[in-house]
Amino acid sequence: MKLESSVLLFTATCAVAAQLACGGSAATPVASAPPTTVPTPAPTPTPDASIPPKDSGCGEPYPPELFKINVKLHMKAPQYYTLDSTPLVGPNPEFCREIGYTDGREFCPVRLEHDPDRVACEAWVMGNAQDTGKPGPTWYRDWTRYCTTFEESGCEHNPANPYSLFVRVGDWYQACRDDICGEVEVDR
Repeated sequence: MKLESSVLLFTATCAVAAQLACGGSAATPVASAPPTTVPTPAPTPTPDASIPPKDSGCGEPYPPELFKINVKLHMKAPQYYTLDSTPLVGPNPEFCREIGYTDGREFCPVRLEHDPDRVACEAWVMGNAQDTGKPGPTWYRDWTRYCTTFEESGCEHNPANPYSLFVRVGDWYQACRDDICGEVEVDR
């Protein structure tokens, strides 16, 4: 019996010595749980500024950057004149051709006149006016005052169309988005 316990003691001592020699520890090994991996969430993609949001109503083909705003005297009436503005995008002859302009132009409106996407695409390209907070251009009279009412400024927005303006006073008028403006002189 004494021999058996000596053999067991010797065997245990050799096992501990072998483990220490191999860089182990004299402590009884404890099974550890495998490391858990926490999946890293995918980053939220940054919206592409050249594509309108899905709920904007402006579908493909998406309009290119605003290039300029055309402004013209549209109609003369006894009470007031009506000005009209049209945002033009480009230069992009492929886009202009794809939406229906077949004359080779590089700059064009965002859609043809009666296209159902035109209002939504113009709103996306123009953003909101500084004076009204509504989609469309910011209208100025002589670069110094917003067109508010006939009494205050001699000009006022057409309530049915933010791209047109009613004027009673002759002067220079501007339709702007940030630093892109179109202007026309009205002699009234």
